Amino acid sequence: MPSLKTNNNSTNVFIYDFWLVLITFALLAVGILMVASASMVISDQQYGTAFHFLIHQVIYVALGMVLIAFMIRIPIAFWQQNGVYLLFGCLFLLIAVLVHGIGRSINGSMRWIGFGGFGFEVSELAKFGVIIYLAGYLFRREAEIRQSLSGFIKPMVLLAIIAGLLLMEPDFGAMAVIVVTALAMMFLAGARLWQFLLLAVIVVACLAFIAGASPYRLARMTSFLNPWARPFDIGYQLTQSLIAFGRGGFWGVGLGNSMQKLFYLPEAHTDFLFAVLAEEFGIVGECVILGLFTALVGRALYIGRLMQRAKNSFAAYLAYGFALCFCLQAMINIGVNVGMLPTKGLTLPFISYGGSSMLINCMMIAILLRIYHDAHVGSVNAVCFAPTANNCQL
Repeated sequence: MPSLKTNNNSTNVFIYDFWLVLITFALLAVGILMVASASMVISDQQYGTAFHFLIHQVIYVALGMVLIAFMIRIPIAFWQQNGVYLLFGCLFLLIAVLVHGIGRSINGSMRWIGFGGFGFEVSELAKFGVIIYLAGYLFRREAEIRQSLSGFIKPMVLLAIIAGLLLMEPDFGAMAVIVVTALAMMFLAGARLWQFLLLAVIVVACLAFIAGASPYRLARMTSFLNPWARPFDIGYQLTQSLIAFGRGGFWGVGLGNSMQKLFYLPEAHTDFLFAVLAEEFGIVGECVILGLFTALVGRALYIGRLMQRAKNSFAAYLAYGFALCFCLQAMINIGVNVGMLPTKGLTLPFISYGGSSMLINCMMIAILLRIYHDAHVGSVNAVCFAPTANNCQL
């Protein structure tokens, strides 16, 4: 890891979390291996080479490593001071992506802003921006959140705007991750239970209205309950995914021997990569992945706890938010693959093919590593400890 000079004259070495680094590299290695296995056939058909998606994935991982090396040098105070600007930048991009000529439509969704042959998924940046902003808000308004309704409503207004823009793309998966992560962070900050119950009633009523207004949308949302009723229509992806799990059994059919990736299972290298992994490595492989994600989330929560003990609420909420985001993304992706949730486009962090998700996840890891470093060197120049501090040294 790169060195970093701190206010502690006794050391110029960057103190990093060995276990977090190890877990991240393990997930990245599995991701590269599975993208190679799942994408070769479709890559050869679409691009005339079996390694198109693999090469792109390796490039994304390399860029992610560069981002980590750069971002661990950025003090946590920078994110605390600029969280509001980052959030409004995300709002601007979420609006821009809906404009024809700026946004790029793929599979009927306007989620990407194109840059030549590459595209960036704005909803991924929105996850990052919301967590940064909300950690700062909770840090500044902790007492107000616990004592008054206004402290709870203010961030919910911004969250409702972001959720509405994501629904217009549409991107239900990202919306679910952002909303649940934000609510969980609010709960950790001490928001009252009756506020969540009231919000839950409003959200359920809105979802019921949206679903009831379109019978087709309702059928899409409930198809996962019995995908075999329409296995060649709205239940096709899930039935093919379940076949992959069935073929995998306990030990799997072996690396590269999946049948479902041979044009049977759509999006085999992205949203349904976990199904291909289950087919090739069986229950053993599934348990390894679940164990790695459990360790990743646990480590992020541990880092948050370190900063909470150090009385640095901003860094603690930041770590908790990233932990919740990783957890929810993994749970939703795996839940979709096994038929426990409606089919939604959401990648498996560090494993599924996708540059936007890879880069944002690496940025989260970089900030977690920086928080861990600050927790151990006690760098007062890197973190603001007082909610009223306006001039933190960078």
